[in-house]
Amino acid sequence: MATSLATCSPSPPLLRQPMSLLTRFRRSCLPPSLGLARRALTAVVAAAVRQDAATWTQAPLSLVAPADADASLFHVAVDVSEAPDLAASFTAPGQYLQLRVPEAEKPAFLAIASPPSFASSRGEFQFLVKRFPGSTVDLLCGLGRGDVVELSVVMGKGFPVGRISPPDAFPTVLIFATGSGISPIRSLIESGFGATERQDVRLYYGARNLKRMAYQERFEDWESTGIKIIPVLSQPDERWSGERGYVQAAFSRAKDILNPSSIGAVLCGHKQMAEDVTSQLVADGVSKETILMNF
Repeated sequence: MATSLATCSPSPPLLRQPMSLLTRFRRSCLPPSLGLARRALTAVVAAAVRQDAATWTQAPLSLVAPADADASLFHVAVDVSEAPDLAASFTAPGQYLQLRVPEAEKPAFLAIASPPSFASSRGEFQFLVKRFPGSTVDLLCGLGRGDVVELSVVMGKGFPVGRISPPDAFPTVLIFATGSGISPIRSLIESGFGATERQDVRLYYGARNLKRMAYQERFEDWESTGIKIIPVLSQPDERWSGERGYVQAAFSRAKDILNPSSIGAVLCGHKQMAEDVTSQLVADGVSKETILMNF
């Protein structure tokens, strides 16, 4: 699916020696009777050291641009052509990393929106981010092409697509995304997961309105791979004739589950949506093992 690393500094060390810090704490004047407190403190310090020892890679931005009509979502791209090891470590849709910018207190956790092939062929990581005033992402969206940010190692295992393979065993795949949760779903779709070999692949994509729905320019290409896209708007204007409300409600109205053992699902977005959809699927007999998330 997420919190912070060490505070950003102008010239952050790529690696620190954890033993020296631990040794200083072990030599501090904690009374022997506080054994539990000593162990707890040591664990906290060790966790902090592991975080601080993460390798950060400096890389320039290649794109920062609004992704929707009201600039609540932004496209961000980072040039990783000079960091081939980092680029090669992105291997599965749904993986994410941390990104930090100058003057930000905390790094931002961002799911990678582009497919892994972009990293190797174009030397680029692409993201879709939601801008919140005062956040690290807000600072990021104020930067421009050529400005330098720092990237952590790629994290997570991504969506465990192997659980819904081969395609003929899981001919139905239901995909659910809300807001910027469409980001790793784009990576999944454009990486390919056998959609053309399945009978029924649906994407329920929720947003406030069409002005806040990213990637509409990609819908035609996605549909050409066999995916039926069902936009769901919670606050549409009077001209909207499609699904209204929330993704989970739209699915509840439309679901037609005949053989739950042959169904897979992929979820990314608001916590309540994920919980509600999972509950509906499980109640209809779908195994939790085939309901995929990226965290």
